[in-house]
Amino acid sequence: MRLRARGPRAFPASSAAASVGAGDARRRAPPGRNPFVHELRLSALRKAQIAFMTLTLFPIRLLLAVTMMLLAWPFTFFATLGSSEREPEQPPAMWRKVVDILLKAIMRTMWFAGGFHWVVVKGQQASPPEAAILTLAPHSSYFDAIAVTLTMSSIVMKAESRDIPIWGTLIKYIRPVFVSRSDQDSRRKTVEQIRRRAQSNGKWPQMMIFPEGTCTNRTCLITFKPGAFIPGVPVQPVVLRYPNKLDTITWTWQGPGALKILWLTLCQFHNRVEIEFLPVYSPSEEEKKDPALYASNVRRVMAEALGISVTDYTFEDCQLALAEGQLRLPADTCLLEFARLVRALGLKPETLEKDLDKYSESARMQRGGRMGLPEFAEYLGIPVSDTLEDMFSLFDEGGDGKMDPREYVVALSVVCRPSQTLDTIQLAFKMYGSHDGYIHEGTLSSILKTALGVTELSVTSLFRAIDQEGMGKITFADFCRFAEAFPNFAEEYLYPKQTHPDTCAQTPPTLTPNGFCADFSPENSDIGRKPFRKKLD
Repeated sequence: MRLRARGPRAFPASSAAASVGAGDARRRAPPGRNPFVHELRLSALRKAQIAFMTLTLFPIRLLLAVTMMLLAWPFTFFATLGSSEREPEQPPAMWRKVVDILLKAIMRTMWFAGGFHWVVVKGQQASPPEAAILTLAPHSSYFDAIAVTLTMSSIVMKAESRDIPIWGTLIKYIRPVFVSRSDQDSRRKTVEQIRRRAQSNGKWPQMMIFPEGTCTNRTCLITFKPGAFIPGVPVQPVVLRYPNKLDTITWTWQGPGALKILWLTLCQFHNRVEIEFLPVYSPSEEEKKDPALYASNVRRVMAEALGISVTDYTFEDCQLALAEGQLRLPADTCLLEFARLVRALGLKPETLEKDLDKYSESARMQRGGRMGLPEFAEYLGIPVSDTLEDMFSLFDEGGDGKMDPREYVVALSVVCRPSQTLDTIQLAFKMYGSHDGYIHEGTLSSILKTALGVTELSVTSLFRAIDQEGMGKITFADFCRFAEAFPNFAEEYLYPKQTHPDTCAQTPPTLTPNGFCADFSPENSDIGRKPFRKKLD
């Protein structure tokens, strides 16, 4: 599999979007890097600098930051006595204004102590009646809280956050909307609460929402969740930039953990951050009726301001990218793009899984025969479209307009059940194997290249290790026995020279977004999701 460049295609635009540059037909292309992976490489000089700072400035900065949080706690504790669900009094009491000023000063001192000496602010923050919701992107780190403390805006957070000592009290002061994953009705209540606050005509504080719903490495903007756009009120886009030579800020699903990011950032002499308030975006009538369209158009405006691309990757793609299987997907895998195209075609992996046997049997009957785009469309039972052509091009490696349907089935199996490596391999053996169930080295290479979504892959050492008798062919039983004896075979035989990302070994009980914005979109649920390795949240 490989990504093949295609010409630009225009975004779907509403009448309101046209006024903000809808004519710019920038393609929703796959980013050059996996947006959920952050690789941090340190030179010898950087390592020496960090070692020096660890022994000198780091403990001082950490102590000052903790001191500032402890100093802010009494103010927030007394200010949050009573119910936080009551509508704030208007105009705010004098004591509340004083506490706001003191807390902003304390928090700014905390960030200054952490090396954020200058926070560059561009544009003008709108008032609550002008824009009740601030949409901030890209969301890449817990350091994005700088924008929250600067504006004292409310945020959406997991309900468990309020029970964290000291931090929970600080959070409650800004009147957040809490989402409880144990409450089946929590998502609907959250959307209703956001709508009520957004339509209060400025009686509630502004809400700052991270519409991506998870952290990325800022190389692109992934699909926005519609929660912030369901109320259908004007929003103010806010973009974040960290123009530092060494990116110690980014905290993604695969990469340095939370504590390492904190340590490395506090060991930098200076950390730069830019916050830009873009003009308020007022939705058209069409966008008010279609939150997904509204979210997409706001995302495009923010991407243009940042000078980066947009992609239809979603938070759910994290499960595929970081699934706990014996075949760990590389950072440059094409399978994320394949999964995006599957969704774009209206095909849902969770419903396609039951059809895998039907697709595999049909592909096996082709006996290695290749098919063109019209035959591929007939094979899937859908009409030819630009999206289908994009998917077809992933498998048309030779560029001759032909593809092997068995590769599609293997890729689909990985997307449908990313953690079940042996099930995918067994399915592939059934399609590729001879009448006696044997495959050769070249066939194993084709299977694993598709299963990993890569163009080049050497399997010679792996094949020889499995083929202990030197027959030049193996069965699925041989592969299965080897995989059981060496469960980490991929690390040793397929990509031994790759450096392993620094991740936390802990596995959370459920798949939860990191950062400040919980996933509260009403159409999403946690049912059927499998936990995977993740850092501390």
